[in-house]
This record gives sequence, C-alpha cells and structure tokens, in this order.
Amino acid sequence: MGTFPGQTHTVITHRMSCDAGAVDRKDCERLMSDLNELARRISPWLKGTGPESDIVISSRVRLARNLTHYPFTSRATEHEKREITILVRERLRQSELTRDFEFLSIEDQGPLDRQFLVERQLISRELAGGDGPRAVAFAEDESVSIMINEEDHIRLQVMESGLALAPAWERADKLDDALDEALQFAFHPQFGYLTACPTNVGTGLRASVMLHLPALTITREIERVLRTMQKLHLAVRGLFGEGTQPSGDFYQISNQITLGRSEEDVLEELQQMLPTVIEYERKARQALLENNRDELQDGICRSLGILKSAHTITSEETMFHLSRIRLGVNLGFLDIPISIINELFMQTQPAHLQKLHGQELGVQERNVMRASLLREKLADVN
Repeated sequence: MGTFPGQTHTVITHRMSCDAGAVDRKDCERLMSDLNELARRISPWLKGTGPESDIVISSRVRLARNLTHYPFTSRATEHEKREITILVRERLRQSELTRDFEFLSIEDQGPLDRQFLVERQLISRELAGGDGPRAVAFAEDESVSIMINEEDHIRLQVMESGLALAPAWERADKLDDALDEALQFAFHPQFGYLTACPTNVGTGLRASVMLHLPALTITREIERVLRTMQKLHLAVRGLFGEGTQPSGDFYQISNQITLGRSEEDVLEELQQMLPTVIEYERKARQALLENNRDELQDGICRSLGILKSAHTITSEETMFHLSRIRLGVNLGFLDIPISIINELFMQTQPAHLQKLHGQELGVQERNVMRASLLREKLADVN
C-alpha cells in the first residue's frame, strides 16, 4: 500500500511534451495563447459573489495524494516522474469530470509563465520552483487545479468564492473518488493516505480561507486575533500560501493537523472558528466608523487619489492602497464594483503585468506600467 523506492511498476515509454508530436505541439501552442488570455480576465473565485465575500475572499480545499508503486516525488527518478505525469494525464482525459481540463507541462514553461500561474493560484511556488517532469491540469473557470509531481504526486485543489468550504469539499471529494478509482492512491488502513510530509498523513486535507482584515490591522488588534488562531493549531500565511507573509491585509488561514482526524472534523474546526474572526473584523469596522469616521474616510480617499494619479508605484504600495479602497467600497464610501478591486489585486502582480504588456519588464518598468494600469481602471471613480 505504501510508496517505497524499489517497488516494481508499469513502464510507460511515450512522452507527453511540446516536442512529442504534431498534436501535442498544437496543444501547447493553444495553451500558450490561453495563458496570455488568462491575464485579461478575472477568476470566478475572485468576483466577490460568494457568502461573506466582503471579508472572505475565497475558500480552498486541497488534497495530497500519492500513487501506489512509485516513490515519493523527492525520491523518484526523472523517468519515474515522467511516467507519473503521463499516467495522470491519460486518466484525466478518460474521466468525464476532467477530460476538458487544460494540461500544461511546467518544465516546458519559462520563469515568467511559472510565476504567472503561481499568481493565479493555479500552482504552488513549490511546483514552480521544482525540477524534472511536472505539470498542472486545470478547469476552464480555474476553480479546480491538479498539480502533478509537487511535494506529492498529486495535489488536488478546489477554490470557491467567499465562505464556501462545504461546496469546495463536496466537489473535491467527488474528484478524489474518481481519481482514486482510476489511479490507485497509496493508503494505509491505520495511517490513512500516505504523504511525503508527515503533517499531511491521514486525510491529506488542507482546508483554507483567504480573509481580508483591514480594520483589525488599522485598530492593531490583528496580532491578538492571529495568536488566538495559532493556539487553535491553525496556520496563518500570506496571499500565496506557505512561506509568504501577509500583504494587503490578506491572511490565509488553514488547518495544521490531519492525522487521526476525519475530513469532517477538519472542516468543522475551521467552520466554527471563522464566524468569530469575521465578527471581530465587523466590530473593528464599526468601531472605526463610530470613532474615527473622518480620519478613516480621509485615508481611503487619499489611497484612491494616489492610485489614480501615480506614475510609478511598487507592488507593496499598491497592495496597501487597494486594501484601503476595498475597505472603502465595503463601507459604502466608494461606488466601485468589488470585482474590479479584486481583479486589480491580481493584475498588478509582477508576472500579470508582464503578460498584459506582452514582454518581460524590469522592476522600474513594471512600476510605471502598474501605475498606468491603475490610472486606467480607476479613471472614472469619484
């Protein structure tokens, strides 16, 4: 049942990549065109249409899985990694649930496209920075992505707008069952799903939500709230997950423990904690309105003025001011569709700017283009 080096396995001799034949070359050319188009549209999970979306940007469920008869990714040879990539691709194409997914070889992508996929939350920084054969398959609406040969053979991810952990889990569970039937996941009757990292053993489930908590930051209550979450064994990370620091007042909250707990237990723990954090943020917003309304509104309007007039601006400064503007929209100070603000959080990221421009840019060039994009998008806002 485990994944141990040296076990026998089926050999798959053909290779799926951009040089594997005419059909695959056409697929790769189409996918490269699709990647350029992705930069110009907003991901559905960023549209701000889900429950509690003024505070909860998105909900995500991620499952770590490994195939039987193969070593973990860190121990696998390049040949074994390629076999895994090809095998998973074939099974995805055979399933009704995934046959229409886009499939992209990460090893064939340059640094810019890899970073672009990270910014869109389609792949992790670990997959982007890995080596050897690895890939991602994702749904057209970007709500589902399946990473191949990251830390584990498969990382299945489902994202929904707003506070929607239950729908995300239901969809992930259905996909997981279909893939398990087609691929045979490594499972131990005592320990559960076997994963490369011991913290994922058991369910292999990481459930998380992306929260926007500007009022708690302004009132300096955020550290107290974060300490409370950490005491409850919840991980607090930044916009792009593990290894990143919070910016733009975005905080990704996820479970830390999977072993010895059911999927329902993991989800329930997060579900029970979230209303408290949401209520803290709402009370902080109300306190700002009651005690510092003029100062708050002035700061929001100043942020809007900077973004509407700046001719060069860094990513960090942009995130700060967009966060204040998003707060202003949710408090009724500004009349801007929240989807536009959410979209700007993504499109002003470095790789997105370069994809929109159609070429690689230096830091200062990106700062100039970022300011130009912001002036264009916010020109009609008063």
